[in-house]
Amino acid sequence: MNRISIWLHAARPKTLWAAFAPVLIGTAMAYADGVFHAGAALAALFGALLIQIGTNFCNDYADFKKGADTAERQGPLRVTQAGLIAPRTMLAATVGVYALACLASAYLVIRCGWPLLGVGALSIAAGIGYTAGPAPFGYRGWGDAFVLVFFGPVAVAGTYYVQALHLSMTPVVAGLAPGFLAVAILVVNNLRDVDGDARAGKRTLAVRFGRTFVRGEYLFCLLAAACVPAGLFAQTGRHPWSLLAMLIAPIALPAVRKVFGGTTGDVLNPMLAYTARLLLLYSVLFSISWIL
Repeated sequence: MNRISIWLHAARPKTLWAAFAPVLIGTAMAYADGVFHAGAALAALFGALLIQIGTNFCNDYADFKKGADTAERQGPLRVTQAGLIAPRTMLAATVGVYALACLASAYLVIRCGWPLLGVGALSIAAGIGYTAGPAPFGYRGWGDAFVLVFFGPVAVAGTYYVQALHLSMTPVVAGLAPGFLAVAILVVNNLRDVDGDARAGKRTLAVRFGRTFVRGEYLFCLLAAACVPAGLFAQTGRHPWSLLAMLIAPIALPAVRKVFGGTTGDVLNPMLAYTARLLLLYSVLFSISWIL
């Protein structure tokens, strides 16, 4: 691997759909309401992707320092643990990427006002606190809640707000779907790593409650995400075509079978990518059909 490919690998590009999807949905909803703003949408996307990359870098560094990433892990290569990037270099890169995210937020603060600064700062703080610091909540079973909130309602409603400059409950509710699907990605990751996380003292829900529980959580997240368009239609009586996004439920069946039957990386790693594609598919289906 050359230096560029190492850094691209560290950014975990397959996970970036979790940052892209809610921005797409929030932008589509703004467009449908006639309040689309290209500059704000691009700044929101840029900031979301940078915060996701910064969080991935921070996770790579912190999990290595805490002993959660070892040579025995079954997931994709972690560059700090593998010795491809020095810990202090990864830490510096984390700070640099978060600094770039702050630049994207600066434009949005100018457009939307100082309260948005708090949202950006809280998002970065949550990304750092997920695995770093003396009491990382990802190590205490709160990672699922973090992902649901920040990759769901916060991201979708925030994207809508920076364009519309006002907010309603509809984008907040719509944000639950990408949030649940992002949690489903995390669930597969935690199911695969349950034994190594237990040895490292990383008390994810998979470690706390076992494999059967998180397999049920995976199924629940998929079904809950598929039900969100129906809830929105019942709430608003508008955008009936958005019900097409419920098609992710039958499309997800192959992944459900694999997740319920597999325990090793060779089975679950492809399901990480499959679930990420489900998130992308949902966001595209919902966004297009919401505009129709």
